[in-house]
Amino acid sequence: MNILLAMIPAFFWGTTYAVAQYTLADWPPLLLSALRALPAGLILLAIKPSRPTSADWPILFKLGAINIAVFFCLIFVMALTLPSAISGVGMISVPVFAMLFHWVMSKKRPNALQASCGVVLVILAWMLFDPNSITLNSVGLIAMLAAISCIIVGSTMTKALGSRIHWWTILTWQLIIGGVLLTLVSGVQALIAPDPYINVINQFSWSNASGIIWILLLNTVLGYSMYVWLLQRMSVVDFTFGGIANPIAGIACGAILLSETYTTPQYLLMAGMILASIAPTLLNVLRIKLRHSALIK
Repeated sequence: MNILLAMIPAFFWGTTYAVAQYTLADWPPLLLSALRALPAGLILLAIKPSRPTSADWPILFKLGAINIAVFFCLIFVMALTLPSAISGVGMISVPVFAMLFHWVMSKKRPNALQASCGVVLVILAWMLFDPNSITLNSVGLIAMLAAISCIIVGSTMTKALGSRIHWWTILTWQLIIGGVLLTLVSGVQALIAPDPYINVINQFSWSNASGIIWILLLNTVLGYSMYVWLLQRMSVVDFTFGGIANPIAGIACGAILLSETYTTPQYLLMAGMILASIAPTLLNVLRIKLRHSALIK
């Protein structure tokens, strides 16, 4: 049951890429990011009002800038420049980059299993993203790497807070702060290059509205609330397996909404990357169960 619950926010996050391309293809990423972040934060604030202490503002500002402002913008750059399936599958390489980050920064060496699975995932990704077999936008790929970096740095900062700030306060105010920053930057962009914003207003449709509602309410308000709430009540193992829904949603929505198709070897590479990302956790669970069974006998 826990894994099924963890799959819900992961699934909605995986739909972001296809939904954005299908309903909001010509919208500026900065505008999309602002519309996703600030209203979501205000909705959460209305549901459960909270107020950070004066000592909390600096760290919340950093989290809002990294976790929301920069990250959301990068996600929409990916969504509008890369195939949905590629974006969803590519983001599961976060554990590899996190492993390298903690190895360099904290001198925390990965075990042999983690290192082996990381190498396999990198090899499969190299084969999947091979320019000779698939053409990908370089801007989108750079945005993907930068988004992964944001996840690692932002997660490390959030974890360091421990029990100092309530999770709802962190979630609400990083969305509000990030949303305000995005709104300001988006406003500057609209003054410098107004044409995309004018087109958005003149060509606004029900399809655009449905895309915004999906991304705002399901991907952000529901998805992030469930994620942070479940994080307090579930194990990392459950979240690892629940995260499988993210790339699967990206692949499925890309096929349904955008008619994305790939060769059988490419689908096998995607499946291999997904398995490699959960293999360390899966094998560790099996090892614990076998050890437990041996003790009982």
